[in-house]
Amino acid sequence: MEERELRALIEEVRVGTLNRRRFVQTMVGLGLTAPLTAQMLSSAGVAHAQTKVQYAPTKRGGGGALKVLWWQSPTLLNPHFATGTKDQDGSRIFYEPLAAFDPDGNLVPILAAEIPSIQNGAVAKDGKSVTWKLNKNVVWHDGKPFTADDIVFNWEYAADAATAATTISSYKDIARIDKLDSHTVKLTFKNPTPFWADGFCGYRGMIIPKHVFEPFKGAKSREAPANVKPVGTGPYKYVDFKPGDIVRGELNANYHMPNRPHFDSIEMKGGGDAVSAGRAVVQTGEYDYAWNMQVEEEIMRRMEQGGKGKFETSPSGNIEHIQCNQTDPNKEVDGERSSLKAPHPFLTDPAVRQALSLLVDRHSVQEEIYGRGGQVTANFLNAPSKYASKANKAEFNVEKANQILEAAGWKKGADGIRAKGDKKLKMVYQTSINAPRQKTQAIVKQAAAKAGIELELKSITASVFFSSDAANPDIYSRFSTDIQMYTTTQASPDPQTFMEQFASWEAATKENKYQGRNITRWRNDEYDKLFRAAETELDPVKRAALFIRMNDMVIQNVVVVPVIWRTKVQAVSSRLRGVEISGWDNDTANLFNWFRA
Repeated sequence: MEERELRALIEEVRVGTLNRRRFVQTMVGLGLTAPLTAQMLSSAGVAHAQTKVQYAPTKRGGGGALKVLWWQSPTLLNPHFATGTKDQDGSRIFYEPLAAFDPDGNLVPILAAEIPSIQNGAVAKDGKSVTWKLNKNVVWHDGKPFTADDIVFNWEYAADAATAATTISSYKDIARIDKLDSHTVKLTFKNPTPFWADGFCGYRGMIIPKHVFEPFKGAKSREAPANVKPVGTGPYKYVDFKPGDIVRGELNANYHMPNRPHFDSIEMKGGGDAVSAGRAVVQTGEYDYAWNMQVEEEIMRRMEQGGKGKFETSPSGNIEHIQCNQTDPNKEVDGERSSLKAPHPFLTDPAVRQALSLLVDRHSVQEEIYGRGGQVTANFLNAPSKYASKANKAEFNVEKANQILEAAGWKKGADGIRAKGDKKLKMVYQTSINAPRQKTQAIVKQAAAKAGIELELKSITASVFFSSDAANPDIYSRFSTDIQMYTTTQASPDPQTFMEQFASWEAATKENKYQGRNITRWRNDEYDKLFRAAETELDPVKRAALFIRMNDMVIQNVVVVPVIWRTKVQAVSSRLRGVEISGWDNDTANLFNWFRA
């Protein structure tokens, strides 16, 4: 970044048009440390108290239309069926949790009247119960009151295996929920539960109305009209939804927060790609905001010269990674490919996976492609820092990969491809279509060829790849190829739900409509024991150690190969204010605070 650009950003912080936290995040993304960045602001005479942008509107509405771009657009609007971030973000326009996670990982009340704690007596010291007091000023979009009955229903709905909810893991360990009065509930857990804020908070905590969804519990869950026509409590009410294309909402005149929302309507447009979405905000000014800017650093800098917006970053735990299929995508068992009954013919060989991990040039990917959008890591679990392992190294070594394969009996044939018996190291490597991912594929393919591994590259339209259509073999959760790459979202500052995606019981199968979050279908008894121990460990130091051990098992067994620890990158109009993106929650989590200057 040139000195002139840096001075301009510091001036924006000084006058209050750029949030101090965002400035620090941007500098960290460029390689500076947070303390050095803070010192830079202090030297420039920028005091901390001057930097917070307050919500300015003094009345509800009047802001016109808010236009946002989610180039991977939602395919449904029931948060309990969300198969990816885009479905969760689309749902969050209309639905809300009891509490959200702010950028620092703190809980902020939304539908709750206050945050439970040991200090206020709402969290039991033995970790077996938590009491939530609900906001009494909330009504659903159809005018019906929001009550404790809705909380009890959401638990029953999500925890029912027949519902096939993607959120089941956040609710299945609640033993019961007692309704203490119309707006107070007590959750009792089956075991001591250190992460009691999993259910009903953040990404996985959005609450749907009992009176709308009760006829569609269990096996009838997919038949509910409200799966695509939401009735929520959020700042905007449903107007229109075309899956894979557009979501429209209008101001909720009965919203429970004063003077909010500012905008009269919202349009979430899908389709296209990250580059065109970024251009529509930063260069042309046609849109106010664009999500998930997986755009090369060089392109972002060129766009920002137009002055109509900028690319802003937020730290997160999200990880772009390559998954190794533990099952055979080319063998069908009982009408299912990639069946648990059919182990992969060569990716079950540790030597092949170890070699693959050495053939990913992470440093080149970061420097040439992601820039401020991510950093090199050898871990799957990277944040918060107390959970980051120091035992692993991001190593790129083609010669070592060759040695490992040779020692394991994989010999190069006349065609240069390694084989053992009738098995050849030929793999299909799939991802979603976008330039950074396809360039990453090319980098890995080139290195793999030098080690005698042939990679066939496959790229699938994002709207298909991240779809919830269980009948489509190209969706990522069916994993119908040998290896695949995408970003998985760490949805809260606690890694429990994030790390459950390697638990045996979470395997994605035809039986659970590929809603299971263990996409690799790796199963390991020791890992499962560690996870079960972490679920009930109340000592935070011991609990962190358990998660570090889980990460090390996943990395050292090469279940996945981390590529880039991603920073959230958003395109934001220079006129848009109040946007504070949390790495632990939806991009749409604080839509109620967005306004136009």
